[in-house]
Amino acid sequence: MLRNLSYGLSLCLLAGACQSLTRSGASGGPPNVVVILADDMGWGDLESQGATGFSTPQLMRLAAEGTRFQSGYVPQPVCTPSRAALLTGCYPMRLGLGQRVLFPYSTHGLNPSEETLAESLAGRGYKTACIGKWHLGHFPEFLPLSQGFDEYFGIPYSNDMDAHYYSHNDFQAPGLALYRNEEVIERSPDQSQFTRRCTDAAIDFMKRHKDERFFLYLAHPMPHRPIHASEPWVGSSELGLYGDVLQELDDSVGRILDALAALELEKETLVVFTSDNGPWRRESTGGLRGKKNTTWEGGVRVPLIFRLPGRIPAGRTSQAPFAFMDLKPSVEALAGGLSDVANDGRDLSAHLVGGADPEEHVLAFYKDQRLQALRRGRWKLHVHRPEWKGQEHAPLLFDLEVDPEESNDLAATEPSVVARMLEDSARVRMDLGDVGRGIRGNGIREAGQHVVQPPGEAASDS
Repeated sequence: MLRNLSYGLSLCLLAGACQSLTRSGASGGPPNVVVILADDMGWGDLESQGATGFSTPQLMRLAAEGTRFQSGYVPQPVCTPSRAALLTGCYPMRLGLGQRVLFPYSTHGLNPSEETLAESLAGRGYKTACIGKWHLGHFPEFLPLSQGFDEYFGIPYSNDMDAHYYSHNDFQAPGLALYRNEEVIERSPDQSQFTRRCTDAAIDFMKRHKDERFFLYLAHPMPHRPIHASEPWVGSSELGLYGDVLQELDDSVGRILDALAALELEKETLVVFTSDNGPWRRESTGGLRGKKNTTWEGGVRVPLIFRLPGRIPAGRTSQAPFAFMDLKPSVEALAGGLSDVANDGRDLSAHLVGGADPEEHVLAFYKDQRLQALRRGRWKLHVHRPEWKGQEHAPLLFDLEVDPEESNDLAATEPSVVARMLEDSARVRMDLGDVGRGIRGNGIREAGQHVVQPPGEAASDS
């Protein structure tokens, strides 16, 4: 199947035949893959970005041993859409998951017909595990074991959805479920133990599969509110509980790295660290404008670090934009070759291993199924802001190379850039839609829908 080439997303296809899974990552063969995802951690919540009041020595270590991207991006500034993009390589709008997040009363989720990174790697012989927060549908047909993962330990949605009453539709959510595979093993678990228990489960998975290739997706529930830390970490930072939570997450990263070293797998394992969107805490953006739930840089720019010793350069900082959609094809290329399933991502594996910056492309940012902004090269154009309250407004243009804070609107002085990017926005809307313009995109697909069987009605055999 041809890969999706819509609205100028240029793909750098890396040729090469699939290689034996017995070869080490250091020698160029398929590596193990560990993706560590924080929840609501800001771009500025790293010491390398100037964070104070707490320390992140393990993330500093990870960056020193790998490559840190200054322009890591999510396509939407909330949990469900960004996680869908990370695992499928597709814009959330394309998947029918562009409307905020899933709730305990939601009856839809990531369509099982979509190919996830777990399914792609499982087809190459990888053992796969999802540990932590899922948030792509809580019915069995949407949960990790139906989406390519062999194992699952974690919660189905955000930690604030624990026994919550939703007055707008008179829905009482049950106590937050903690799953082991397909079984609920606890309700309303002690959230102060989430980071420790998830890390323990991740290390156990790696130990059990140390002689096989594995993909570990460790999606921590923290620092999404309500925040919690375990007793050894409470009071450990100058900043208070938020700093305590981040220091425990940083320690978790160190425990994963140490476990890989003890298993003699560090040179055979790609480790990726990132966050699912910007922070709820404005001070955590590193000075960027906006925060979670906005498409300003503070809401969509996230920490992003890659380490694969011997292949990904150590101590490098890349300015190239790297979006969540790019992760799946890039990992696939490192694991032996691209999937033949179409998606929106770019294979940036050549850049990851030290190659030149990728070609300029268009990256679209949505919120609530409405196109709000685009980035092309150094330029970012805002075509809709919720604070405009439905009124027409001239687009806003910012040069992110010199103004990542988005403080100096250059639309009036760069009319040709604005015109070109408005053409980009028209192509994006035709492909992915825009509810504010009444446009249903030509390229969108349906989310999975849970069908509730009426009482007493047998399923059809046809």
